[in-house]
Amino acid sequence: MTAPSTFGLSSEARNLHWLLTNLVEEVPGIQSVAVVSSDGLLLLSSDHAHNEAAREAGNDRPTGPRGSSADLATIVSGIGSLTIGAAKLMQFGGVKHTMVAMDEGSLFVMSISDGSLLGVHGSAECDMSVVAYHMALFVGRAGHVLTPELRSELRKSLETASAGGTR
Repeated sequence: MTAPSTFGLSSEARNLHWLLTNLVEEVPGIQSVAVVSSDGLLLLSSDHAHNEAAREAGNDRPTGPRGSSADLATIVSGIGSLTIGAAKLMQFGGVKHTMVAMDEGSLFVMSISDGSLLGVHGSAECDMSVVAYHMALFVGRAGHVLTPELRSELRKSLETASAGGTR
């Protein structure tokens, strides 16, 4: 993972970037991570260099969540919305996490706070219990600092990075 530039960000935003970097680097099998706001907007992502290459390639961009963190954010937001709706319909309370095991990978979605979600795309070889454990650690550490002000700062930093072409 190429570390994003955190120059000019608040200490809380830098800490979230650090937590995300550690999650990706310390847990075997994690391919990409996205933190998504309650309205489906990408706040943090693990694959900055890959996103930049995909943006430069234009139509030649790889497909699927490996191609862009925006793709992963869209999937995470959709799954989050679907499971929240299902929980309300079944009157089972709030959704804590969702895991989808596929032939060639796994997808994990976990609630952070105020509707924000943490999404992880894992390889087929990843240990699902280890990934879920480390996601829970991330949520426990990040949930209380992910305020509306911090979400706004993170969105603006992504927009600035996209407009400027740097991360």
